[in-house]
Amino acid sequence: MKQITKETYLNWYENMTFWRKFEDKLAAVYIQQKVRGFLHLYNGQEAVLAGSLHAMEIGKDRMITAYRNHVQPIGMGVDPKRIMAELFGKATGTSQGLGGSMHIFSKEHKFHGGHGIVGGQIPLGAGMAYGDKYFNRDNVTLCFMGDGAVRQGSLHETLNLATLWKLPVVFVVENNGYAMGTSVARTASHKFSGNWDWVMKCPVDR
Repeated sequence: MKQITKETYLNWYENMTFWRKFEDKLAAVYIQQKVRGFLHLYNGQEAVLAGSLHAMEIGKDRMITAYRNHVQPIGMGVDPKRIMAELFGKATGTSQGLGGSMHIFSKEHKFHGGHGIVGGQIPLGAGMAYGDKYFNRDNVTLCFMGDGAVRQGSLHETLNLATLWKLPVVFVVENNGYAMGTSVARTASHKFSGNWDWVMKCPVDR
């Protein structure tokens, strides 16, 4: 268990402030139509990422997420300028300007992308963890998803296999109350539309 010190809190605050300003800048240029396509911001969820990065071994563990994926690769070590370049459609971007907002990627920093298909990243995250276990690599994969993805069949199938095979994967559900633009209360039974702020992890020996 990593210790949380005063320096940790200061580092978290510095990072979260930068991430928020980065996203706010993106929102501004999006309104000016300098960034095309869709733009899903991470505002309000920065603390989830800060805590997750603290628990990870950066440079070793992997991360995969959905379409709110601009600041996660920054936390994993990707140059923010390359992220911004990707959103502007430039060749200097992380995906040579071809991926755009929802498809940031960096193999070098073990950030395996944002994914525009709701829940699409969930089986992929388990698949990467399966590969690590198969090849006896001491890695853990963090798989992020929004509350909208918990109603996808892929989540339940993946949780079953990940638990059965004891894969080194952590599933993190970030509930902002809306599945992209629709309230959770309108898309889930009242029994399940309350507090989805949970983290499920399969047995990981580290």
